[in-house]
Amino acid sequence: MPDIMLEIKNLHVHYGGIHAVKGVSLSIPRGSIVTLIGANGAGKSSVIRSVAGLVKGASGEVILTRRAGDAPLSLLGQQPEDMVRHGIALSPEGRRILPHLTVAENLTLGAWCREDKDGIARDMERVYQLFPRLAERSWQKGGTLSGGEQQMLAVGRALMSQPDLVMLDEPSLGLAPLLVRDIFGIINRINAEGRTVLLVEQNAYAALSIADYAYILEVGSVVLEGPGKDMLANPKVKEAYLGG
Repeated sequence: MPDIMLEIKNLHVHYGGIHAVKGVSLSIPRGSIVTLIGANGAGKSSVIRSVAGLVKGASGEVILTRRAGDAPLSLLGQQPEDMVRHGIALSPEGRRILPHLTVAENLTLGAWCREDKDGIARDMERVYQLFPRLAERSWQKGGTLSGGEQQMLAVGRALMSQPDLVMLDEPSLGLAPLLVRDIFGIINRINAEGRTVLLVEQNAYAALSIADYAYILEVGSVVLEGPGKDMLANPKVKEAYLGG
C-alpha cells in the first residue's frame, strides 16, 4: 500500500446555491506528484483552496499524515495559518504576490511562521538557486516583475515555509511556452528534493507528463483517475483535454 500523506474524503463545497465540489475523494501519496485536471469551473481550485483553509463551510474530511508514523490530523475547517504550520503551502492561482514589496520581502513573508533566521537565509538562497532571475531582482518591487517572474516568486514564497506538501494552482497560466517548460522543470526538482506536490493545471499534457497520478474533474466530480502516463494515452482524455 502506498504511504498516503493527504487524504480527501467526500469533499463538498458550496458557494451560495452553487454546488462546486460534489463528493470528491483523493489520495496523495508521500513523495508523489498528483495532478487535478479539468476545464474552468470543474472544481479543481476549490479542492485545494479547501485543503488550504481558504474555503468556509466545506464538508467532508481532509486528513494529513505529515510524516510516516505520525498520528493523522483532521484539517478541514482549520485556519489557513494552521495549514502552513502543519507543513502545507499554497502557491495560488493569479500569483497573489504583494506588488509594493520587493522580491526579498515577499520571500521573507513566506517564512512568517519560522524563527530560525539561519535556516530562513539558507532557504532564500535555495530559492534563488532554483530561480536565478529572482536573485537578480531581489531588490525589485514584485509588481514590476514580468508574469513569469511573479509566478516564480509565488512558488518561491510557498517554499519558504519549509512545506512537506506544496500545492500549486495553475502555475503555467498565461506563461509563454519556454517559461512553462521552466516551471514544470522546477516542479520536478521540488519533488525530487522530497516534497509532495498537488498540482492544479489546465495544461493537461504538461501536467500529466510529470504526474505520478491524476484525477480528472468535471462539474465538481471525479470522472476518471489513474497514473499520469495512462491518462496521457486514454482516448477520452486525449479527446477532451489533449486536442484529440
